[in-house]
Amino acid sequence: MNVVIYDAIREAGIDEKPAKNLAVAINDALEQSIDLKQLATKADLQVEIEKVRLEIEKSKSNIIKWVVGAMFTAVGLATAIALTIARLFFTAG
Repeated sequence: MNVVIYDAIREAGIDEKPAKNLAVAINDALEQSIDLKQLATKADLQVEIEKVRLEIEKSKSNIIKWVVGAMFTAVGLATAIALTIARLFFTAG
């Protein structure tokens, strides 16, 4: 029996025996409605957190690869454009 439930029922003015029976019934109903197989333990959560951390690390390294690659591409493209403009400017004159 859940003492908190029992105390609340008693404070509502219900006599001891009916309050006890009602508290037991409410407690039983709550226990039946909770599927203990679906509750996560601390260990379950730690495993899931570690999986997420690994995924974040993989994502971070992929992002770094793409950003560095994009930077080199942008620098190369800017250099090619600058050289083309310089060639057109100096050969036109």
